[in-house]
Amino acid sequence: MINLTPTELERYSRQMMLPNFGEAAQKRLKSATVLVTGVGGLGGTAALYLAVAGVGRLILVRGGDLRLDDMNRQVLMTDDWVGKPRVFKAKETLQAINPDIQIETIHDYITPDNVDSLVQSADMALDCAHNFTERDLLNTACVRWRKPMVEAAMDGMEAYLTTIVPGVTPCLSCIFPEKPEWDRRGFSVLGAVSGTLACLTALEAIKLITGFSQPLLSQLLTIDLNRMEFAKRRLYRDRSCPVCGNNAPWRYAQSNSMETSSNCTHS
Repeated sequence: MINLTPTELERYSRQMMLPNFGEAAQKRLKSATVLVTGVGGLGGTAALYLAVAGVGRLILVRGGDLRLDDMNRQVLMTDDWVGKPRVFKAKETLQAINPDIQIETIHDYITPDNVDSLVQSADMALDCAHNFTERDLLNTACVRWRKPMVEAAMDGMEAYLTTIVPGVTPCLSCIFPEKPEWDRRGFSVLGAVSGTLACLTALEAIKLITGFSQPLLSQLLTIDLNRMEFAKRRLYRDRSCPVCGNNAPWRYAQSNSMETSSNCTHS
């Protein structure tokens, strides 16, 4: 069993005071590898809270360079980095905040060529990409390799969040067989909105890894921050889903428990 150093015991002492958390949960965080896609206002901020919580290894995936219009929400960035690959700055910032964790960077988008190897190298994924092309690729790979995925997206003042566990919950294709209209570049965004959703996304991942509290399984949390309205909607698996349904090419047996690595559990 992995051990915590004296520095780590002090760094994480406040969260280890939580009921059902303690050193056992902290050790699970340290042992975990989390893949974060779309490291921007949502994915970057979620990665920040995973880093300060003590997730042992982060794999950050994001292509493209930092733009000036990213700076209203991408809290890992600095103004002097505009025009440079943002994923490298994300690592630099996170490593400065918590030097006890490992961070790997992939300066690329999720593609058919890299998605399977990336998913296989992690215990779970955070889906924070800006389009459904990447989201669908990640969802399919997570179902194929039976890796849980926290699905989070926003547009304007609205957002949604759910946790997908292959064989237990509906997958992204079940939830969105037709893609939302916001699936485009140039969406409107207020930094505090992406930050709010990012914190909830990181919390879902922490719950899933540690098992100290119940994540959003088969429930879609919808958020309207114009009205400060939060609602949970029950989700159902589509038995004919081309990704996770009965006739999917990688069909697997149904399970009443999470079928993934020993680092990720749910209560």
